[in-house]
Amino acid sequence: MTVRDIPRHMEGIDEVEILIIDDGSTDHTVSVAKEIGVDHIVKNIKNMGLATTFFVGLNASLKLGADIIVNTDGDNQYQGRDIPKLIAPILKGEADVVIGDRNTDNVRHFSGAKRKLQKLGSFTVRLLSDTNVIDAVSGFRAFSREAAMQTNIISDFSYTIETIIQGSNKRMVIANVPVGTNPVTRESRLSSSTSRFIARSMATMVRSFTMYRPLRVFLYIGLFLILGGLIPSVRFLIYYLAGESAGHIQSLILAAILFITGFQVLMIGLVADIISLNRRLIEETLYRVKRIELDHLNSPPSP
Repeated sequence: MTVRDIPRHMEGIDEVEILIIDDGSTDHTVSVAKEIGVDHIVKNIKNMGLATTFFVGLNASLKLGADIIVNTDGDNQYQGRDIPKLIAPILKGEADVVIGDRNTDNVRHFSGAKRKLQKLGSFTVRLLSDTNVIDAVSGFRAFSREAAMQTNIISDFSYTIETIIQGSNKRMVIANVPVGTNPVTRESRLSSSTSRFIARSMATMVRSFTMYRPLRVFLYIGLFLILGGLIPSVRFLIYYLAGESAGHIQSLILAAILFITGFQVLMIGLVADIISLNRRLIEETLYRVKRIELDHLNSPPSP
């Protein structure tokens, strides 16, 4: 169903090729893919998880010379006929990454609680990434070749949130396009429970944001601790001026602990910021190396 729904001819596109990734499955994914005419197959020897598998597919597509890379799930959740809409902003030069907005309020198989969680999660991602992403965890998205070359996946859970925060910090233009969905055919295998999914998504948000804005994160934490230390300090000072400081030395000790800890957190923030700058240099080097390798790989053979 998923492969069949992908249009093979699109305006502005010379050639459409389909690549699937068999993430260590034990069924007949590869043989079925060959039968239905898939152009390229990448097979993981063992299950690597969604984030790693997505990154493998991204790199494989780049090596094959793709100018635009569209990612969709294998469970036919997204309507393949919307791919031309998805890639249109990239073709027009208006976006680097385009994310399909499922309009989760109208997705019938989503419960009320799941819709609210989706909205809250997307709102949080918008705050952290300073973007206008509507459906942050939608897996139906398109990348320009340039955006794909700059994308690096660190998470071992899901790529959706990380790529948004990362793309924003790399000054990529991220757009939204409304897309349709198909009736659910199976439950999501990304996580065993909603609570686990939320916990891991929150961890991904915090880690991704901290990776690119460490000074801001540790600055807030450090200032919070230092300001917290002012409360017992003022309390002790009031009792001291009133001549009743005896028996309230614990307030002074607590204040000292909070002040020292807050200062240490600020110092950690400075170190983390330096490490973040070093990470940017490494990513820039990786990008240049990748560009050289791909240009060499995709260049026509000399006569």
